Formats: sequence, structure tokens, C-alpha cells
Amino acid sequence: MIIDIVKVFLPAAVAFFIGIALTPLWTNFLYRRQMWKKKAGKIDLDGKETKIFNELHKDREINTPRMGGVIIWFSAALTMLLFWLLAKIFPGDISTKIDFMSRNQTWIPLFTLLLGGLIGLVDDWLEIRGNGSHIAGGLSLKKRLILVSLIALAAAFWFYFKLDVAAIGLPYIGDFQIGWLFIPLFVLVILGLYSGGIIDGIDGLAGGVFAAMFSAYAIIAFQQNQINLAAFCAVLVGGILAFLWFNIPPARFYMSETGTMGLTITLGVVAFMTDSLGEGRGLIALPIVALPLVATTLSTIIQVLSKKYRGKKVFLVAPIHHHFEALGWPPYKVTMRFWILSVVFAIVGAIVALLR
Repeated sequence: MIIDIVKVFLPAAVAFFIGIALTPLWTNFLYRRQMWKKKAGKIDLDGKETKIFNELHKDREINTPRMGGVIIWFSAALTMLLFWLLAKIFPGDISTKIDFMSRNQTWIPLFTLLLGGLIGLVDDWLEIRGNGSHIAGGLSLKKRLILVSLIALAAAFWFYFKLDVAAIGLPYIGDFQIGWLFIPLFVLVILGLYSGGIIDGIDGLAGGVFAAMFSAYAIIAFQQNQINLAAFCAVLVGGILAFLWFNIPPARFYMSETGTMGLTITLGVVAFMTDSLGEGRGLIALPIVALPLVATTLSTIIQVLSKKYRGKKVFLVAPIHHHFEALGWPPYKVTMRFWILSVVFAIVGAIVALLR
């Protein structure tokens, strides 16, 4: 038990300090290269200017670099590599036991984290080199959704055909077989989580929310004796906290797509890995643990549908965290309250996942 606890917490601390050490180098590069949007503001799905949002953020989106999410996935991956090398170069009981690189628990989430992060990095680069909007600058929404779908489909096929996973876990019931429907369910869950990545809109908001969510799954995985997966989630929390250290207002950089794409896809993969594959209930807990992302997505959908069919808005501006800004809440108040709610939902979700 003690070695398992060390295996989870020690890499998390290492990832945090690696992130702290790398950030000055990365931010120096970002500022020297002026890796920020050259024009503040966004364009909505209808191709129109988002006037309220642009007014709220007119002084915040320029002169602050993007690509801060690199700190998260790079520090996490580097930490995994260091512990793996330690076990190979200095083989022994302790070094082998604290190595958490494993084919059956961490290869898939590490793959999705890095692939999603790299695609997001390309999108950030294109947006910076463009005019500052996703419609004309970075990858289009359609292209990003296709890429995320392909990653999700590849992971779903691996689960279904290689790992023989075709069920979801339900409290008090156990595994509920759904057959080939597992594949479209997997893809839809990943796309739903990715859509919630737009929560990255206020200094520090996304970092605190993601830290709470991955902490919940570290607890869930640990309880299910998926120690390597628990260590992986904890390492991500360490990387996120290092990012958050520099993202607390005023932010030194933004997480942007290179952070949110990798993290949202990986969160979905971790949820499925802690489900029937780990003889657990990780998927049913996901809507609770990730409720901030769910609320973000739903508020945007409600806003779009209301404007289309009712001709008026439900929120002053969507997603919902910007609605509170428009009501006059200071950004730090919105962030702190989302953090609090995220921790509460993470605890409740973890409890649900542990029900048998």
C-alpha cells in the first residue's frame, strides 16, 4: 500500500517541479516570438462578431501568448519517460515498482494526450499566424471535429477489438453489454468532452477544473487497483498545477487548444479505462465529474438553438462562464466558484464510481 501511494504522489510532484522549471524557458520563447492573437475577439458559429464577449476581453486576448498547454502534456510525458528510464538504467525493486509506464493502463491515454496536444499545437500556430479567429485563422471547427473523431474512433476500435470491451459498468448491476454500440458511444463521449474545452476562456478557469477532474479519476483508479493509471492521472494533475501556477490572474499564457484538446480526449479515455475494463463504474461518473464541461457545452447549445428558433438569447453571452462575466462578476470570482463546484462534483462523481 505504501509503495502504491508513493507511486502515485511522487511522479505528480516531479511533474509539477518539471513544469515549474520548464515554464520560464517556454514563456521566454513564446514572448520573443509573439505567439499571441494579433486581433482580440471571436466570431460566433453564425459568422457574426460576438460583441459582448469582445468587449469583455478586448484587453486580455492580445499580448498574452497561447500554447501554454504544452507545459501540461510535456511535463507529464517527460516524467513518465524519466521513471521508465530510471527502472531500465537502475533496475531494482523500488525503481521497477514506481515505473508506471504500462501497456495495459497508460499507453492509450498517453497516446491520446500527446496526439491531441500536438494537433492542438498546430491549430494554435495557425490561429496565431491567421487573423485571430478559428473561422479564418486556425483549423476550422469541422476539421477539428473530424480529427478528434478519428482519434476517438481509433481508441474505440482498440478497446472493442483488441481489449474485448463491449460493456459499460452500472452501480449495483455490474457490466451491461452493449455490443458494437460501444464504438459510437465512445466517439460521442469524446466529442462531447472536447466540446466542453471552450471552458478555457478566463485566466485560471480551465486549469482548476481539469485538475479536479483528473484528481477524481486518480482516486477512482487507485481504488480499483489500477495503480499505473492512477499515477498517470496524478502526473497530469501535477502538470496542470504547474501550468496553473503561472495562469492565475494575470495569466502569463493561455492553455489554448494544445491543452484542451489533449486533456478532454484523454479524460474520456481514462473514464472508459476505469469502467468495465477496470471492473469499475468510471463512465457513469463522468457526467458528474465533468459537469463543468457538460454545463459549458449545454449552455452553448441552448444559446444557439434559442437564437435560431426563438430569435433571442437565453444567456447574455455563451458559454455560461462568460454570462456571469457579463452580469458583472469579476473574472476571478467566476473562476474561484467554478473551482469550488468542480471539487464538489469530483468528490460526488468519485463516490458514484465506487458504488457497488
